[in-house]
Amino acid sequence: MADGGVINGERVARDVIAVGASAGGIEALSALLAPLPAKLPAAILIVIHRSPFFEGNLPAVLGRRTAMPVAEPHRGESLVRGRVYVAPRDQHLVVDDGRLTVHRGPKQHHTRPAVDPLFESVAASHANRAVGVLLSGGGDDGVHGLLRIKAAGGLSLVQDPREALHPSMPRSAILYDHVDAVLPLAEMAATIEALALGRCVELARTPLVGSGNGV
Repeated sequence: MADGGVINGERVARDVIAVGASAGGIEALSALLAPLPAKLPAAILIVIHRSPFFEGNLPAVLGRRTAMPVAEPHRGESLVRGRVYVAPRDQHLVVDDGRLTVHRGPKQHHTRPAVDPLFESVAASHANRAVGVLLSGGGDDGVHGLLRIKAAGGLSLVQDPREALHPSMPRSAILYDHVDAVLPLAEMAATIEALALGRCVELARTPLVGSGNGV
């Protein structure tokens, strides 16, 4: 991606925001969700790699950081703007014809839930209304899904790997996908809100892969 530039010059309202994270993701998600308004005109769907054996209440943890309601969805639940949906432990989260589905399909990238199934499903179901976001994490889960989102006309955003606690996921996206924006978390929420409102966003810079924090 070139330095600077504009994304969403078409002024499409991007109202489905799919977010993937792994190690270091709780901290990144907390920082991302905190500034977002309660009436954000978009639904946020989150997959974070979780242990199938640990019962921790992730929606409650994230719910304390945001004004939006946070919950694990039920099978067949309608997608509603202004809500945050978190993939349950040991289940993939996907969107099918505007409804949420959770299932215990085969593991991808050695994990369930995985990011790619979510990203691929929102690409198929919401095309240019979708935004894929990759945050801190190890490995390359989500990279293929980001490519699918972009191929469908959606946008891809990644956390600046220089600030990520675990930079492999965002770094892999930068290396293998012509991402639309590489942003620090301090700018990510405002960008997502602008895209949900159908505004174009001016980009100030792009970090250099290979600089800082082992990237």
